[in-house]
Amino acid sequence: MTQPPQPPQQPPNTPPPAGPPSGGFGAPQDPPPGGFGQPTPPPADPFGKQPQQPAAPQDAPAGGYGTPPPAGGGYPTPPAPQPNGYGYPQAPQQGYGYPQGPAGQPGMPQQGYGYPTQPMQPQYGAPQPAGDGGKKFSTQMQIIVAAAVAVVLIIGGGIIYAASGDDEGGTNEASSSGATGGEAKGGEGSGLAGGDEKAPASTKSKVAFQLPEPVVTDITTVMGSWITDKAYVKSGVAEIIAYDRDKGTKLWSVPLPGEVCSASRHMSKDFRTAIVFEETKATKANKYPSCNQVGVIDMAAGKLLWSKGVTSATGGDKPIRFDEVTLSGTTVAAGGTSGGAAFKLDDGAELWKPKVGADGCYDRGYAGGEALAVVRKCGTSDSPQLTVQALNPTTGAPLSSFQMPAGVDYASIVSTKPLVVAADVGDTAGDGSGISDFFSIDAATGKLIVRIPADAEQYAARCGSTEVERCQNLAVGNNRLYVPTENHDGTSEYGETNEVVAFDLTTGKLLGGRADAGDRYSLTPLRMDGTNVIAYKEPPYDKGGQIVSIDGETFKQTLLMENPSDEAVREAERRFSTDHSEVLYKDGRFFKSKRLVSKRSTSDADEKLYLVVAYRTD
Repeated sequence: MTQPPQPPQQPPNTPPPAGPPSGGFGAPQDPPPGGFGQPTPPPADPFGKQPQQPAAPQDAPAGGYGTPPPAGGGYPTPPAPQPNGYGYPQAPQQGYGYPQGPAGQPGMPQQGYGYPTQPMQPQYGAPQPAGDGGKKFSTQMQIIVAAAVAVVLIIGGGIIYAASGDDEGGTNEASSSGATGGEAKGGEGSGLAGGDEKAPASTKSKVAFQLPEPVVTDITTVMGSWITDKAYVKSGVAEIIAYDRDKGTKLWSVPLPGEVCSASRHMSKDFRTAIVFEETKATKANKYPSCNQVGVIDMAAGKLLWSKGVTSATGGDKPIRFDEVTLSGTTVAAGGTSGGAAFKLDDGAELWKPKVGADGCYDRGYAGGEALAVVRKCGTSDSPQLTVQALNPTTGAPLSSFQMPAGVDYASIVSTKPLVVAADVGDTAGDGSGISDFFSIDAATGKLIVRIPADAEQYAARCGSTEVERCQNLAVGNNRLYVPTENHDGTSEYGETNEVVAFDLTTGKLLGGRADAGDRYSLTPLRMDGTNVIAYKEPPYDKGGQIVSIDGETFKQTLLMENPSDEAVREAERRFSTDHSEVLYKDGRFFKSKRLVSKRSTSDADEKLYLVVAYRTD
């Protein structure tokens, strides 16, 4: 591909690096495709970072949190136990899953535009005292600050807070739906209420297989992975390959004329999915072939059902270059800056093309799943106006429209049913996550139900800044939005932890329950399983990762899988950064895979690099 990736962020709770990180693992940022099939300068990172010159991606650093101090020191010595400090019971803490205090200050961006808005939560990080060195407040200091801005009353099993502020009504109330979720072990083949996944008799997993990373001469996209009833299917270099999901033996391969550019995260009940790929492989004469082919892979039969390109609705014979593709019911929809189109899943017959007006409006991209929605962009690059529309999948006709507020350059659709959109309003997130606010929208009327501020310093969900359907580390179900908090100090000396919390999509309020990752683990939602949330616990340096099912109402956790802690196995797992990898779990099988591979550097020429690592329980 033409654009360079960005180095991944350091995985949480990892030991300090012994030296410079080596290249290859910790999958880099996926670059947004360029326009019209022409060479383009390196674009901004999908998560909003500044463009950089091409460089081989680096491995995720081996160091970080959760490791004992090296010989000779190197870590700050914690203070002796103090009341409400280390080793003592803590006072109720504002933040990280508890109901929050008063609304934000007048004039803050999230209070504007006249939209219904969730009361602003107090900041986890307050202004730092002199000499702090830029670190966030400790847990103890957060408690002190929280106590100064809100009165917390603990009544029975719930939490009620009251605070004065400038909001209408003066008092906000929130009640806990249950205590902090604990963790339970599953019985033999025991089903979980509310979902399809079952807790195995033994949650200890073993390595199912590890697929070596293909050798390439340039940055190459390998986006796309799916689990069927028999196979794990993964994009390779100009091909789609199916592997036995327990053994890793190759079942079939579908060769493609060029590199895979984009892939739908959805598949039909009979295991069909959609991809976008290049019309030809790159050559010296054509270094940047266009991503203008849309196709459907039948993963049960192991074949390419159909593929085609289409020309722009404005005329001409140049094929449209597609940036994204999705699937909803029997409709495949592909879009990008040069146009869009929809096709029948079965035979590729063209269903519709979006209208392209003289005002420069176009469909930026589509989101599928249970329904179909689009982000439509009008105006100029300096002053864009985005509209989110629910669509009739068969005709493309808008069913409803919601105009995003001014100051939104890109919007991402988190869920189509219910319709939830994420955006960085006025570029206020500041962390490259692409999210400052969530918008819960009535898909039938296009009216805003509630706008939910999501301070990037508090919450760790992420969306690709230029892609419409590239949000991760979150889940939507039970009329709730489940998001992880950012990592913060835990109770152990050197480790961090986080929680998964939930917002009500009708009221926008942060609910009282939470699921704790536990010391030195970091908890990330992967998807819904009925009314439950399937989540991955990224491990500390000396443990294997875990998969848990979180009850969507009580936040009680059930352990489904725990990966081996053997050094070689855990090192392979840790090399796949959760933020920049494809992470799937189904039926007692867990897969982490790369979205990009690149030419090996001399430092990692002899190192074992993996495209996929897979685990299974018996």
